[in-house]
Amino acid sequence: MAAVDIPIETEFDRPFTVENVLEGYSQGIFPMGDDEDDLIYWFSPDPRAILPLSEFHISRSLRRAIRHGGFKVTANRAFADVMVGCGEGRPVWITDRVHELYNQLHELDRAHSIEVWLEGRLVGGLYGVQAGGAFMAESKFHRVSNASKVALAALVEHLKLHGFLLLEVQYMTDHLSRFGAREISRADYLRELKRASEVDCRF
Repeated sequence: MAAVDIPIETEFDRPFTVENVLEGYSQGIFPMGDDEDDLIYWFSPDPRAILPLSEFHISRSLRRAIRHGGFKVTANRAFADVMVGCGEGRPVWITDRVHELYNQLHELDRAHSIEVWLEGRLVGGLYGVQAGGAFMAESKFHRVSNASKVALAALVEHLKLHGFLLLEVQYMTDHLSRFGAREISRADYLRELKRASEVDCRF
């Protein structure tokens, strides 16, 4: 089944504000910017990719990297810098408007980051948005090998520790499938999202 994106003008025609972004996430809809036209587009893939926390798979090589790679992992220590890292070397969907709004979400304790450090330098990380016991991962990056994988593994352990029920990763990729990600229908995702978002969790 091919992914179907819902354009803003037909499904979620609202201004790009903190309130509307949070409302969008509650409906399974997320925004992306476009640096060329300075517009915000809203997407709701069908099927949707999730990473079941109980089925997360860590390879032997990643376990070695976590234990012996010299990485230090933190949470919510450098949110803005993680967003900058996630926008490096890619089509620019993390535009200035997106940066500004997600930093506001972070200040409201609704967006969070995982940082990976090596010898005091930020070398990887990821960020996403929280709704109760659901975490919607937005993007990740690495500047050295394995750093983004270490960030993902740390996120999964952190979510499990704090009682989260759902980790959403937007679109399926071969890379994510190796960790145990799978696709579900948009309707099933919305049911899982509603159930998870009703759980009171602290990131």
